[in-house]
Amino acid sequence: MSSFELNKIIGAVLLAVLVLVVIGKVGDNLVSTEDKHGNGHGTDKIVKEQVIAEKPTLQKKKEPLQPVTELMVSADVSAGKKVFAKCKACHTTQKGKKSGIGPNLWKVVNRMPGSVTQFKYSKAFQGIADKPWSYENLNAFLAKPKSYVKGTKMSFVGLKKVKDRANVIAFLRSLSETPPPLK
Repeated sequence: MSSFELNKIIGAVLLAVLVLVVIGKVGDNLVSTEDKHGNGHGTDKIVKEQVIAEKPTLQKKKEPLQPVTELMVSADVSAGKKVFAKCKACHTTQKGKKSGIGPNLWKVVNRMPGSVTQFKYSKAFQGIADKPWSYENLNAFLAKPKSYVKGTKMSFVGLKKVKDRANVIAFLRSLSETPPPLK
């Protein structure tokens, strides 16, 4: 084989590779290759503008938190204890028992946040120490802990159903020799 024929073969292979690269780049520009994290190849702005023009999206209005005080009258302590099972991995509830990953919740209703002496609270909880754990404060916290206490280390997402929150608060209220009045 002569060097001229070898050069033609190498040139043909390089040309084929170059054509494939060019076709790939052109194809990427024509079709969105956006992944689930929004990392496209420069076309996401165009694609997003097209989507907005084709299908307007309605922004969800932030619904006000349903009050729990009225539901406390009919709340079920045993149902609350069942829902509270999700919390047992981190919290203890017996009088005099040491705290777990989270503080002991014995007599938590109307207690000041950050007041369990043998538990080291995050700075986020120290920032809310001026509001006692009233029924409504517990309701707001149990709905979305990370929204109520910005920067909390607590990984619990929250309880969506107001009835579940009322039941859990009724259970927490029962964790006392003299449960606080419903008001």
